[in-house]
Amino acid sequence: MKKRHVVLGFLAGLSVITFIDRMAIAVTGPTIQKDLAITPQQWGWVLSAYVIAYAVFEIPSGAMGDKHGYRKELTRITIWWSFFTAITALCRNFWQLATARFLFGLGAAGAYPNMSGVLYRWLPKHERARGQGVIWSASRLGGALAPLLLVPMNVYLGWQAVFAILGVIGMVWAVLWWRWYHDRPADQPGITPEEVAEIGSDEGGGHSGTPWKKLLSLPQLWLISLAYCFYAFGSWFFFGWFPTWLVKGAGFTVAEMGLYGSIPFLLGIVSNLIGGVLCDRLGARIGFKTAYRLITSICLTVTAALIFAMSVATGKLAIVVLAGAAFAVMDLMLPAAWAMCMSIGGRHGGVATGFMNTAGNLGGFICTVIIGYIIAGTGSYAVPVQGVAAMVLIAALLFALIDSSKGFDQKAAPALA
Repeated sequence: MKKRHVVLGFLAGLSVITFIDRMAIAVTGPTIQKDLAITPQQWGWVLSAYVIAYAVFEIPSGAMGDKHGYRKELTRITIWWSFFTAITALCRNFWQLATARFLFGLGAAGAYPNMSGVLYRWLPKHERARGQGVIWSASRLGGALAPLLLVPMNVYLGWQAVFAILGVIGMVWAVLWWRWYHDRPADQPGITPEEVAEIGSDEGGGHSGTPWKKLLSLPQLWLISLAYCFYAFGSWFFFGWFPTWLVKGAGFTVAEMGLYGSIPFLLGIVSNLIGGVLCDRLGARIGFKTAYRLITSICLTVTAALIFAMSVATGKLAIVVLAGAAFAVMDLMLPAAWAMCMSIGGRHGGVATGFMNTAGNLGGFICTVIIGYIIAGTGSYAVPVQGVAAMVLIAALLFALIDSSKGFDQKAAPALA
C-alpha cells in the first residue's frame, strides 16, 4: 500500500470521529432537552455555540497548519475537542452545556482545512477531488453511525456516557497520528522515491507563513465563501435540527429517528465517493473550472427542490426518501466545492478552505439559531425548512459564477485549469 493511501486512511478515520462527536449533541438532543429542561430557543443556542466558535478559530487554525505543519495542528485540535467532548458529560444546565459546546467548537476548528492542506501536499492534482470525496464520505459514515450507535448507548448507558466514550476515542487517534505521520512525503519512513515523484515536489513542499494581503485580494475566494455560507444552511439543518425535526415536526418516534435518521448520511457516503471520482474524470475531459461549476450548481439546485418537497410531504416513507435524496445530491457536490477552493488557495489551501468553511459555519450559526426562533414564534416546522431550501438555491446560483482558475498559484492559464 502506498503511503499516501495510509495518510488518507488516517484522515478518513478522523473525519468519522469528528462527525460522530459533532452529531452526538443532535442525536442525544431530545433526552438532554428533557433532562436539563432546555427550551427550543435555548437549544438553538446550544447547537449554534459550537458553530460560531468553530467559525471564529477556523482561519487561524488553518494558518497555523500551513505555517507549522499539519502533524502538530491536527494533534492539537483533536486532543482539544476530545477533552471538551468528554467534559460535556458533566454539564447540568443550559449555560454549562452551551459553554462546553463553544469550547468544543473552538478546539475542533480547522480540522477540515488542515486535512485539505495534507491532501494538497500528499496527493497529485488528479487525485485531490477523490481524496476530498473519501474524507467527506467518511464524515457521512460518522453521521450515519451516530444515530445507529449513540441512540442505543444513550438508552442503556445515558447521554453522559456517550460523550465520555467519544472523548477517549479521539485521544487515541491523536496519539497514533503523532507517532506515525510526517508532514513532508519525502520524510515519511518507508516511502519510495517513485511515490515521492508521483506526488510531486511542489505538492510535497514545506510550510510558510500566510501572505494575507494577496490571499484576501482574490475575488474568487470571497465568492466561494459567500456561496458556501448559503450552502451551509442545508448541511447544518441536517447536522443539527434534522433529528429533532423528525421527532417533533414529522411525527417520528425516537426509535424511528435512530433508524431513519441515519439514511441521509449512509447515502452521503456513496455520493461523496461518486462525487470525487466524477469531478476528477469530468475535469480531465472538460477542464476542472467547468467541472467544478457544473457539479456544484446543478447538485444544489436539485437539492433545494428536494428539501422543499420534504417540507410539505406528509407520509413517513416520502419524508425518508426525500431527505435521503436531498442530502445525497447535496453531498455529491462537496468534493468539487473543496477541490475548487483548494485550487483557488493553492499552496495556502489550508487557510483558503478555512476561510470558506468559516463562512459556512457563519451560515450554519444563523441557520441553527433562527430555526429555533421561527419554530417558537410560528409553531411550524415546515416554514424554516422551506427557508433552508431557498438559501441552498442561492448557493447554486453563486457557485455557477466561480472561476477556480483565478487562484493564488495561477500562472499562465492551463488548458485544464
